[in-house]
Formats: sequence, C-alpha cells, structure tokens
Amino acid sequence: MTGSLIKILESGGIEASAPCRIDLGGTLDISTFYYPLRHLSPCTFNIAINLRTSVKLLPLKKNVVRVSSRGFESAEYPVDKAPFNHPLGLMFAVAAYFRAENVHIIIDSSSPPRSALGGSSSAAVALVGAFSNAFAKRGGDAFAKDETAILAHALEESVAGVPCGLQDQLAAAYGGINAWHWQREFKEPLFNKETILPGSEHEALKNNILLAYCGMPHESRNINSRWVKGFLSGNNRDFWAEIIECTDKFVRFFKNRKFKEAAEEMNRETAVRVRMTSDVLDGMGKRLVNAAMENGCGARFTGAGGGGCVWAIGEADEINRLGSIWSDILIYEKDACLLDFGIDSKGLEVIG
Repeated sequence: MTGSLIKILESGGIEASAPCRIDLGGTLDISTFYYPLRHLSPCTFNIAINLRTSVKLLPLKKNVVRVSSRGFESAEYPVDKAPFNHPLGLMFAVAAYFRAENVHIIIDSSSPPRSALGGSSSAAVALVGAFSNAFAKRGGDAFAKDETAILAHALEESVAGVPCGLQDQLAAAYGGINAWHWQREFKEPLFNKETILPGSEHEALKNNILLAYCGMPHESRNINSRWVKGFLSGNNRDFWAEIIECTDKFVRFFKNRKFKEAAEEMNRETAVRVRMTSDVLDGMGKRLVNAAMENGCGARFTGAGGGGCVWAIGEADEINRLGSIWSDILIYEKDACLLDFGIDSKGLEVIG
C-alpha cells in the first residue's frame, strides 16, 4: 500500500460494517446443489440482523498486514507470506487480493464468536467494501453491492477448502429480508433477489422472531462437507428436493405473514436436515427446537448448525410465551442466552 492510499488512511482511516443473518434453506446456494437441482427452482431465505461486524483500516508503519479481532490473538505478516489457513486467514486473503500492506485491520463483531450467524462472511464483505472505497479515492469507482458480495464469497471459498454458499455475503451487502433465487440457466444472472417484506414492516416483525445463542461455538465445515460429499455420491437427493419445497412454501407463507404455516415448514425443513445429519443440532439446540414445536412455533439452527444459534418464528403470542420457556432452558448452559436484535435494512455501510 503506497502513496495516496497511505495518506488517505493517515487522514482518518476507513471504516465499514455489515450485518449478520438468520436463514433457512442454506446449502442450496452452493453451485454443487443448485445446478443439478435447477429444474426445482431452488432458493434460500435470510434476514439481515443488526448484529453487525465492523472493520477499520488504519495506517501502520511496518511492511506488514496486522489483523486484530475480538476473541482472537492479533497477528501480522508480510502480505506475500500471510497464511490463509490461519484463524484470521480470510482477512489476510482479502488484504492479499488488494495488495494491501502497511495497514492495521481492526475487526469488531457484536455477535458471539463462531455463532453460525455468518460473522466471517459479514467481516469479509465489510473489509472488501473498506478496501474498495479506499482505493476508489485514488480514482475510479468503488465496487457495487453485488460485486462486493461476489468477491468476498470467492475469497472465502478459496481459503475454506470446501464449497461455500453465497447467501451470507448477499445478506451482508444488501441487508433486509430476502429470498435468493439461484441461477437456472448459465446465461442468467447468478442470483435474483426477491424482497420478502419492505423496511416499513421490519420493526413489527420483531414480535414474530426469537434468536438464541446455544453457548457452544460451531464449526460448519464438517457438516457442510458431509452434505456436499453425500450429494456428490448420489445420496439424499430426495431430501434436498424436499428442502427446496419447504423453503419455497416458507417464503410464500412468510411473505403473506402467515407465521403459523411458515413455522410448520420451518420445522419440516429442520426435521429433514436432522434425518440427514443428526448432529446438526447439539443438545441445547434439540431442547430449544422441541420447545418451539411444543408451543406452536417453528425453530431452526442458523447456518450449517452443529452449535451456534437457533432461531424461531411464530405468531406473536406464541413467540412471547416461547421466549420465557427458552430463557429457562438456556440458563443450564454457560454463555447461552437470548440475543437482543433487530432487522437490518441497510446492509453494507462505509465511512471515510
């Protein structure tokens, strides 16, 4: 990083932030799945939430990239020697793409670490947005939201070692409540965005949604890789067809604010995942899901499960009652808690 860009950072730095998400229908946003299943019109659903991940770029008078993030030990490397298999490797990969040196990247997340809310993806989107806007100050245009999401996804997939979906990056870039319809024909756009509820209805929707952190961090690679390997070997194809059907019906019910019916489809989708991979729900997750079902609500793990968070949907009275029940369950696991959140309609924001 040289010349005018260093001066830009010395004049005040660049800050960016992007939201995390809760979701349903994930894995179908991986091309391994949506190309062979395109005749079934796969889509995924997510809600951007205001548990945002922020990044700040500050000048550093050393020929290295330094990354600091809450919950991780800070690390610094020359840009050409930074390890991408490091716990902060995705951030180093983004810096390497932009050939960024002499920079201190500070990351702060308002979501629990490894909570399956897409925090690493929102961090990557925020960091791509920050670098893009910084370089644009030397001339040219910053990346559009779709370009930012696609690049952040490509970099994350390149260092993950397994196929990754795109919906997390899209939620981080665009915000809001959306269904993402995946490419059916090669010449079509990679995705089509369907806004499910406008921003004017987001505040009222808080009464219909609940989100809990189970107290145990997740590791999505193992479960995701097992789903991918099973699909590639020809197994469970009927399960994925059912997940597509559940997701489509959920989206239609949600859009029409029929939360009881949406909850039934959510529970059906969760049950299919459990049949494929029993450990997609840990012990706490199972207790939360069972309690939701017993009280007329739907519940599902976020992301690829295996720890992290569980979210629920239902009519306002049922969700209110479930909140008290979940609180009583969560006290038995250290760090487990209900998360206070709202719906984020802004998506990626860059300052500086």
